[in-house]
Amino acid sequence: MTPADFPANITAALAQLSYGEQPDTLYAPIRYIMGLGGKRIRPLLTLLGAHLFTDDLSGIIKPALATEVFHNFTLLHDDLMDQAPLRRGQATVHEKWNPNVAILSGDVMLVRAYELFLEVKPELLPRILARFSHTAAEVCEGQQWDMNFETEPQVSIAQYLDMIRLKTAVLLGFCLELGARLAGASEEDAEHLRQFGTDIGLAFQLRDDLLDVYGDAATFGKRVGGDIISDKKTFLLLSAQAQAGPAQQATLARHIGQPVTDADAKVQAVRAIYDELGIRPQTEALINSYFQDALQHLERVAALAARKEPLHRLALQLMDREN
Repeated sequence: MTPADFPANITAALAQLSYGEQPDTLYAPIRYIMGLGGKRIRPLLTLLGAHLFTDDLSGIIKPALATEVFHNFTLLHDDLMDQAPLRRGQATVHEKWNPNVAILSGDVMLVRAYELFLEVKPELLPRILARFSHTAAEVCEGQQWDMNFETEPQVSIAQYLDMIRLKTAVLLGFCLELGARLAGASEEDAEHLRQFGTDIGLAFQLRDDLLDVYGDAATFGKRVGGDIISDKKTFLLLSAQAQAGPAQQATLARHIGQPVTDADAKVQAVRAIYDELGIRPQTEALINSYFQDALQHLERVAALAARKEPLHRLALQLMDREN
């Protein structure tokens, strides 16, 4: 199996997973959300992390799938907390069924994720489960901070970056670390890969923030300006608030935290402030900084350059994406 085969193998393996049968109202929502697709980045990173050190991936597939089941568990519960109506263009589980179903089906997904780690060799299992549990708790911490920030009047840029590190980036780092450890990598190499994944995750989320404001509506996949309309405290907004002069502060105050009467006008006004302050190039510079830090960690991994190339290419694709 070569890296080119990994996406198809992941899709096929996910399709074969059994979560349970009865009651159908418990298991159908799991099959539904797992069938909505997605980039499957997390299991892909796990396999690519292992491929740096071995060609034998037979014992790594199921732990890799565990990361995707866990990720979708978080999406199911996040959608409920956010009261989101859609996920990947389809009704969310709590909308299609009800909130109680979303909670309970999500709970089962977390249990099944742990079960998929039982494929791990006994001598590695305690360390892997400890690292996964720590990462899973960090993801929950990130989600809680994100919810807290909705009502906190003051959020620093450092707080925001730490929140996205927890909510998004640490799981990507864990996936690469997981693959490396299962393939017998050294402690140093596993740590460099964890850092690589975490830095890529930070750059990925900042790129998402940027696309929300400046993306092409035809390719972005959701409404451009949605973060502005919802007053979401992103790196862009926090940077603008920190740098704005009196007139710009007054404009922001008229739009942020106020009832929305004209969404398009709000987006246009706030984006104009971003343009005046150069927030877009500042965000791009930070994205590039994280990306370069990530590449330095990948460079330090003791593996053949040819084996690193698929990871390098995937990182570039994540940074250059338009959706």
